[in-house]
Amino acid sequence: MIDMIAYSQKIPSAGETVIGDSFSLGFGGKGANQAVMASRLGAKVSMVNTLGDDVFGETTLQNFQEQGIDTTFVARVSGASGVAPIWVEPSGTNRIICVPGANNLMTVQQAQQAISALPNAKVVIGQLEIPQEVTCAAFRQARSMGITTILNPAPFAPLTPELTSLCDWIIPNETEFAGLNPDGKQPDNEVEILKVAKLLGCNFVVTLGEKGAAYTDNNGKVIYVSAPKVNAIDSTGAGDSFVGAFAFGLASGLTVENSVQLGCACASDSVTRKGTQSSYPSKAEAANLLKNLS
Repeated sequence: MIDMIAYSQKIPSAGETVIGDSFSLGFGGKGANQAVMASRLGAKVSMVNTLGDDVFGETTLQNFQEQGIDTTFVARVSGASGVAPIWVEPSGTNRIICVPGANNLMTVQQAQQAISALPNAKVVIGQLEIPQEVTCAAFRQARSMGITTILNPAPFAPLTPELTSLCDWIIPNETEFAGLNPDGKQPDNEVEILKVAKLLGCNFVVTLGEKGAAYTDNNGKVIYVSAPKVNAIDSTGAGDSFVGAFAFGLASGLTVENSVQLGCACASDSVTRKGTQSSYPSKAEAANLLKNLS
């Protein structure tokens, strides 16, 4: 996805036009963001994706290569690549419209063949910017090879029972958690968190913004991990930073708690800068965050 980010003192109401403060064009897409964060931490990353034949597709492909991400399994189709217009308010909160474009043209066969060709993979991450049946195919193949599957259910949509059953981990934010919760409640207490974790029937982490994250352990307890206190100016891509770092942690043999801590550290660092991938810690900064895990 290409992120088109507008910073404004006021978000317009229906029919209203406001003057913005600034604009930036950057590389995004949940899967791409997560891949970049994992790569900066030192993971060997392959992207399985479909891009359009437009200029956004060309520049996205070039960005993957510059980030050290394998593009063997990135297909090209006729039409537009994905875009995401984003509005950012002074508090750092954002509103996003995701237009998947070529992402919707990924195929089941493409996903299966890509995962089959990656026998040494430790983790496969999926999101909801591509059709769920394609993610199911990727996860089904990964499971057959003993590869851990992680789903970031964003942008939120109701999950098919098959996709849920193929997830080793599901990682929503507070809004996505409310969508997964039959009562529509956010993760404000342990009762709600445990209820959703039991409903999903897999390992579970929920990100809590500036509060950090919470996960459920094998004993049915909720473990809270706090986030470093920072001056947030733009939360765009923070959740993706968390997921990419968490996945790196699991693939690297870190404990679940340390993996969550790393995710919180990388996400907190990212909100101190504007942009999406451009806000992520550099390789040197990421190495320092990893070194400083408690």
